[in-house]
Amino acid sequence: MTPGDSVPPNPHPPALRASDADRDRVAAVLAEALATGRLTSVEHADRLQATYDSVTVDGLAPITRDLPDVTAAGSGPAIARQEVNAVFSKVVRGGRWIAGRHTALNATFGALIVDLSDAVLPGREITLTVNSYCAKLIVRVPENAHVIDEVSALFAKRSISGGLGDGGGPVIRVVGRVTFGKVIVARERSDWNLPDRP
Repeated sequence: MTPGDSVPPNPHPPALRASDADRDRVAAVLAEALATGRLTSVEHADRLQATYDSVTVDGLAPITRDLPDVTAAGSGPAIARQEVNAVFSKVVRGGRWIAGRHTALNATFGALIVDLSDAVLPGREITLTVNSYCAKLIVRVPENAHVIDEVSALFAKRSISGGLGDGGGPVIRVVGRVTFGKVIVARERSDWNLPDRP
C-alpha cells in the first residue's frame, strides 16, 4: 500500500456498543409488554436482566424482536424509581425482584431488610436513598458491587462496607440519613434473617 492509498473498509466492523439510553429504551418496551400482559413477570425479569447485561446494540435487538415498539413521547422504563417502606413493622425484600435505578428504602420504628444479591439491577449504577429513624435498615449488595458511601448519621450506628467490586459489577451509590437507628450495607450474610440462597 502506497502513502496515497486509502484504508480499505473493514468488512466486519465491530458491533456498536450499547449506551444506557439504548438499554432504557428496551426496558421501556419490556415494561409496556408486562403491563399489557404480553410478558409474564418471570419473562420480564429474565429479559430485563439480559437487557442490562448486553454490551452491544446487536445484543439488545433479539430481546424485543417479538414485541411492539413503545413510541409514546416521554415514556420511560417503569423501573426508574422504586420505594420500599417499613413503618412499625419488619419487612424483608429478597430473591429475584426488580430494583429501581433510584430506590428509596425507608424504615421508621421497625426493620427493613433488603437483599440485592439476586435482584435485577436496572443499569450499571443505581442510587439507594436510605432513611432510617428509630429503626434498623440492612442492605445486602452483590458480591461484585462497588459501593459509594454518602450516608450521614445522627445518634446512630452505621456500617457501610461494600467497598470496591471487581470492576465489572454494578456501582451502588448509597445516600440518605440514619437517626436514632442503624444502617448496615455489606456483601456478607450474617444474622440478618435473610433467606438462604438456593
